[in-house]
Amino acid sequence: MTFGLGRTRAVALSGLDGTLVDVEAHVAAGLPGFTVGGLPDTACAQAPDRVRAAAATAGFPVPPHRVTVNLSPASVPKRGSGFDLGIAVAVLAASGVLPRGAVEPVVHLGELSLDGRLRGVRGVLPALLEAARRGARHVVVPVENVAEAQLVDRLVVHGARTLEEVVRWYREPAPGGLPVAERASDTDNEPDRRPDLADVVGQPEARVALELAATGGHHLLMTGPPGVGKTMLAERLVTVLPRLGREEALEVHAVRSLVAPVGEVARLERTPPFVAPHHSTSTAALAGGGSGIVLPGAVSRAHHGVLFLDEAPEFKSSVLQTLRQPLESGEVVIARAKALVRYPARFLLVLAANPCPCGMAFGKGTECRCSAHDLRAYTTKLSGPLLDRVDLRVHVPPVRPAAFGDETGEPSAVVAARVLAARGAQAERWRGAGWSVNGLAPGHVLRRPPYRLAPSVTAVIDRALDTGGLSLRGYDRVLRVAWSAADLAGRTTPGREEVALGLQLRRAEGTAA
Repeated sequence: MTFGLGRTRAVALSGLDGTLVDVEAHVAAGLPGFTVGGLPDTACAQAPDRVRAAAATAGFPVPPHRVTVNLSPASVPKRGSGFDLGIAVAVLAASGVLPRGAVEPVVHLGELSLDGRLRGVRGVLPALLEAARRGARHVVVPVENVAEAQLVDRLVVHGARTLEEVVRWYREPAPGGLPVAERASDTDNEPDRRPDLADVVGQPEARVALELAATGGHHLLMTGPPGVGKTMLAERLVTVLPRLGREEALEVHAVRSLVAPVGEVARLERTPPFVAPHHSTSTAALAGGGSGIVLPGAVSRAHHGVLFLDEAPEFKSSVLQTLRQPLESGEVVIARAKALVRYPARFLLVLAANPCPCGMAFGKGTECRCSAHDLRAYTTKLSGPLLDRVDLRVHVPPVRPAAFGDETGEPSAVVAARVLAARGAQAERWRGAGWSVNGLAPGHVLRRPPYRLAPSVTAVIDRALDTGGLSLRGYDRVLRVAWSAADLAGRTTPGREEVALGLQLRRAEGTAA
């Protein structure tokens, strides 16, 4: 048995940002010992015990000498048990069991059981996206992670069940090299099990607001008594949004890979995500965080999709205020003493609220038992800076029996086709400007040539601005909605009808502009 230096590769993650890591192992004469350096966390620092047991079970025990492992660059924190396989391969290469040249360029990810089995780990997709960007070609992962790894182009994926199997591959190479994992079926397809907008009875004004929200990326507030269809409408918003492109879907699934059970990310679903946290959720659960590894929250899991806050006034005010940064910047920045983690968070916010805590303050309100103090505390939860970022505010009234026979409600496919055409018009309008939908266009751009509208068109909102019924920010948001309404109607510029519609949906339920 020859001793020396062995080297292979792994990936360290900080949020979705990855760093390609050289796993270096040196075996030298001396008292038996096994140390891991390079800023490992507790799970990573415990790798020597797992590697020793797994290697012995595989029939190739770690030599009883001094073993030193370095995870380079040493300044980057290494978290989790996904480095086990790389450490084991590097140590066995250093001890002469494996050919050093064969293992050096290959990325190895996976956790080792004491009996030598490979266990799947989280974060494989973002890790391998970084490995592919850095020029890696081959990767060995547990079989549980094969389908997820195969979502990354330009990588040859090898799935293994045990450390013994990996050792045998390198010691007894096949003519074509390491065996390639079979391609998982239907990795880029998904069954159509989505709900349909045609399921919603009545609610024509809410349907219009929903379509406008999908068209221009406008945030939406729906108010109304319980049971009128607010949740149904929100759940069907993703069915009228354009399907995700491949790069967008990879971003969504990269976030999901960090929090979903191992093996759940197996196909590239193109439907935008729909995330609906409970009103008891914490700040860390909504925005992201954690005491150890900083994990993405609901706002990042809703990236390129819909974040639905049902019973929004029941959320803690401190939790709601965390939405302000991602709504403006499209990302979440989580600061820690030794790290700054960023997660994407470009989502469409949908808020739903009852008219009062008991939900009965509608119509004549005779059944409402809420005090004036309760009502004020309830409604002020959604006032101020957060509500000012919501373009569309619509009241969803109780459904009347006459609506049961109404068959005019369009299915999602019809509405989605209009939204897609309107999105195409926006993409052409804002090409090269840095944004893709009207909801992201700065207000000053819409108030200046060539997008400034004629005074006769904006007269109604000009008067509202003069009388204090509309703030400048509200003015700009009405213009954004008007442009989206024009795109849906196939017009090149908004008219008075579109501007009036934008103002109507801005002022719904008497909320402040």
